[in-house]
Amino acid sequence: MWCEKYRPKTFEEIKGQKYIVDRVKKFVEQENFPHLLFAGPAGVGKSSLALIMAKELFGDNLNQNFLELNASDTRGIDTIRQNVKNFARTKAISNVPFKIIFLDEADSLTKDAQHALRRTMENYSKTSRFILSCNYSSKIIDPIQSRCTVFRFKSLSEPETIAIIDNIVHKEGLMIRESTKKILYEISNGDARKIANILQSCSVINKEITEDLIYEIVSSAKPREIKDILQLSVEGSFVRARDLLLNTMTKHGLSGIEIIKQIQKEVLNLEVEDKKKMDMIEQCGEIEFRMVEGSDEFIQLEALIASFCRK
Repeated sequence: MWCEKYRPKTFEEIKGQKYIVDRVKKFVEQENFPHLLFAGPAGVGKSSLALIMAKELFGDNLNQNFLELNASDTRGIDTIRQNVKNFARTKAISNVPFKIIFLDEADSLTKDAQHALRRTMENYSKTSRFILSCNYSSKIIDPIQSRCTVFRFKSLSEPETIAIIDNIVHKEGLMIRESTKKILYEISNGDARKIANILQSCSVINKEITEDLIYEIVSSAKPREIKDILQLSVEGSFVRARDLLLNTMTKHGLSGIEIIKQIQKEVLNLEVEDKKKMDMIEQCGEIEFRMVEGSDEFIQLEALIASFCRK
C-alpha cells in the first residue's frame, strides 16, 4: 500500500508540522518527555510521528517497549485495565527508563475507559509514557488533557501537499498536470494518506493522472455540477435543480452527507450577496444535522433545494 510505502520514516520527512517536530525531536534527544496528546485532522502525521519517536528511542528493542492500540477497535474499560495496565506496570528492556504506549484514535474511548486510563497514566508514569492521538481533543476528558502536553496538528498546506504528490509521482513514474495537482489537494483537504490512496487507485487504470480519472475514482461530483444545481436553485428553478441533484447523486453514487459537504463549499463561490450565502450555509447545517439523526437523505436534500429557491 502506498500510504504505508510513503509513510515518513524520519523526523525530516514529516511535512507541515515543523514546530511540533522540533519540540518532539528535543524530547527524544533528552530521552525524557511527558505524556503527549496529538490532536488534529486525519492524515497529517500524528501516528507517523509517534512511531518515529519510538524507533529513535528503542531501535532494535522496539517490539518489547512499544505498545500500539487503536482505541476505535478496543474502546472499552477492559482494554485499559488489562492490556494497557499489564504493559505499563513492567520496566523497559532498554537504556531508556520507560516504555511507550501509543493509543491511536483515543477520542473513541468510552468515558469510563478514559477515567481508567487517567489512573493508569498517574500510577505508572515512572515506567511508561503515553502518546494519545485524536481528531477532536474536545472528546478527551479534562483530567487526561491536563496530564498531557497537547500538540495541535494542522492540515497540510497546498505547497506541502503538492510536494508529497510530486514525490510519489516521480518515484512511481506517473504523469500529472499542475492543475490536476490542485484538484487533488482540494479533494484530499491536506490528508496525505488520502492522496497516496487516490494516486495508487488511479495508477492501476492509467499512468497519466487526469481530473476526470480522479473524480471517477473518489466518486465525487465536479464543482461545476454542484454549482449548476445551486445556480438553478437561487434562480427559483426548483424542479430542474432537484432533477439535476438526483442525477448527480445517482451518477457518482454519493451519499447525502457527501453531497451536502460539497454544496456547503460551493455556496461560497456563488455570485450572490453575503447575507444569502449565510442563510444557505445555516440551512446546510440544519439539514446535515437532520441526516445524522436518521432522516431520509433525499427528502432532506429536496427540502434544502426548496429553501434555496424560496430565499
